[in-house]
Amino acid sequence: MNKPLLGVNIDHIATLRQARGISYPDPVLGALLCEQAGADGITLHLREDRRHIQDADVYRLKSVMKTRMNLEMAVTDEMLAIACDVKPEWVCFVPEKRQELTTEGGLDVVKSAKKIASFIQEMHKIGTQVSLFIDTDFAQIDQSIAIGADAIEIHTGVYAQLWLKNKQQAITGEVIRIQKAVAYAKQQNPRLLVNAGHGLTRDNVALIAQIGGIHELNIGHAIIADSVFMGLENAVKSMRQAFG
Repeated sequence: MNKPLLGVNIDHIATLRQARGISYPDPVLGALLCEQAGADGITLHLREDRRHIQDADVYRLKSVMKTRMNLEMAVTDEMLAIACDVKPEWVCFVPEKRQELTTEGGLDVVKSAKKIASFIQEMHKIGTQVSLFIDTDFAQIDQSIAIGADAIEIHTGVYAQLWLKNKQQAITGEVIRIQKAVAYAKQQNPRLLVNAGHGLTRDNVALIAQIGGIHELNIGHAIIADSVFMGLENAVKSMRQAFG
C-alpha cells in the first residue's frame, strides 16, 4: 500500500511572526526548508482577517517554491480574485468564521452548491485544481463530485480530538467512518483525489495514513510545534516517518 503524500501547512510560522508584528520568522523561508526536507506540497490559508498568512506571503511563495501550492481560502469574491491572480496549482475551499481559533468543521457543499460550483469553474479556467474540505458525510461527497471538484479533503478534527481525550472505542469508530467515506468517494468517482487533514500529529497520524485510498495528508500545527524542539527539517521528516 502506497503511503500518502505530505502537504505541509506553514500558517503557524506566520502566526509566530504576526505575534510581534515583525518580519521574522519568514513563512516563505520555512516553506522552502519544508520542500528541502521532502514535503510534497505547501499549504497556506489566507484568512479573511489575515491573522497569520499575508497577501505578500502568497505571492512571494508562488514565485520561489519548487513543489506546488495548495491555497486554502474561503468562498468569497475577494479570495477568488486573489486566487485568479496568483494561479496556484491547487485551491482548497474551506469554511471560515472570524471567531474560531482554527477551522472547526467541513464546508457545507450541499447548502452552497451553486456558489461553490461557480468558483470551481473560475478556477478551472485558469488551470487551478480544486479541493473541498468536508466532513465524512456521503451527501457532501456526492455534491462535491456533482459540482466538479477535483479532490476532497476529509476533516480529521473529530478524530484528533478523540485522540487527545484517549477515547479508544470512539477513535476506532471515527477511523471506520473515515475509511468508509474514503471508500465511498473512490467508488463514486475513481478519479477523485481524497486527501485528509486537521489536528494530525506524529502520535495519531499512522491510523489515518494507513487508510487505503488517501492521496495526501495536509499537516501544519503539529509540524511547526515539533520544529521548536527538533528543527523544521527534522519535524517534516519525523512526520513522514510517523505515517508507518
